[in-house]
Amino acid sequence: MRWKVNLCAAVLLTAVLITPASALEYTISSPRSGDFGVATSNKTVYVGTENTVNTDRSKNVALIPPGFGTPSSYLPGSGELLTPNLTGNGGVISAIASGTVIYPTVTIAPSTNYPVAACTAVTDDLYYGGGHLGTLKIPALGVSVKVYQGTDTATLAKGAGHFPESSIWDGNVCVAGHNRGINCYFGEIHTLSLGDRITLTTKLGTRTYAVTSVEKVSETDSSMLAATAGNCITLYTCVRDQSAYRWCVRAVEV
Repeated sequence: MRWKVNLCAAVLLTAVLITPASALEYTISSPRSGDFGVATSNKTVYVGTENTVNTDRSKNVALIPPGFGTPSSYLPGSGELLTPNLTGNGGVISAIASGTVIYPTVTIAPSTNYPVAACTAVTDDLYYGGGHLGTLKIPALGVSVKVYQGTDTATLAKGAGHFPESSIWDGNVCVAGHNRGINCYFGEIHTLSLGDRITLTTKLGTRTYAVTSVEKVSETDSSMLAATAGNCITLYTCVRDQSAYRWCVRAVEV
């Protein structure tokens, strides 16, 4: 009897082992229309009609819709501009009963009062016989030095150097000089006081300037080299034992 039981068990086990396994089957339906947002790119092909030519469709005219349940919530084109600062009146959009949108406009009146930067380029006729462009004097420091074109080592060994990208007469005249050694012409410019005079003489004439600022700036700060509308002179030199900084003196015409 026992052998019959064992035989039945063996048959059942064999049946289980040889039965093919089947994976679970799933059915996934496609998403309903509207479950996903539409593409944000505007791929519409516009025909050159009167109503579409030169129409701004950028975020500058995008609207933030009005609140739910408000009187204008279902009125086409109502809301506030996404970029209100571009409209000049807070970005409020108004609409009349017919649904016509009225966009606020900004009118910028032309003006001729904007200052225009001045610059006098260095030309061959502005050089003196000795090869220099002019003479710089700082009476408070007892300095009188010739100004040459360029700010390289060889030039500064002769005197002060004129920044080639700056003006030589009208506008901002920028000059560099050593602060130590035998040619230590600018070694004490950081001690100048407001109002101290600086004069520059070139073939175009002589100008007198008054010191308006004395600053220690980063060696990478070139903002004071920018052209200006008014006449001024800007002096640069190194800061002793601080290679990352420069002394910068600005003086304006008086």
